[in-house]
Amino acid sequence: DALSNKAIAKVDSFDSQLIANIVWAYAKVGHKCPELFDALSNKAIEILDTFNPQGIANMVWAYEQLGHSSPELFDAISQKALLKSSPIEIENQSKLTA
Repeated sequence: DALSNKAIAKVDSFDSQLIANIVWAYAKVGHKCPELFDALSNKAIEILDTFNPQGIANMVWAYEQLGHSSPELFDAISQKALLKSSPIEIENQSKLTA
């Protein structure tokens, strides 16, 4: 659609807040646009360190709601979470999955 195409053309100028807001809005209304979500995933990976926890949560929720797969994005988010976790948190998390 026209709006998605305009967003794709400008995605390089988007910040983390805008990316989180866009994917949340698309998911809220149930509008799938794989090309846009792919472009936003790539940009989000580039600037992942600028996302706050709420922005990451909104982004993950939106991708799940629309059934849009982005393994590279989710791998990057997982790595960021592991880097921010303390050794005790990691040990506790591993006990939960055992």
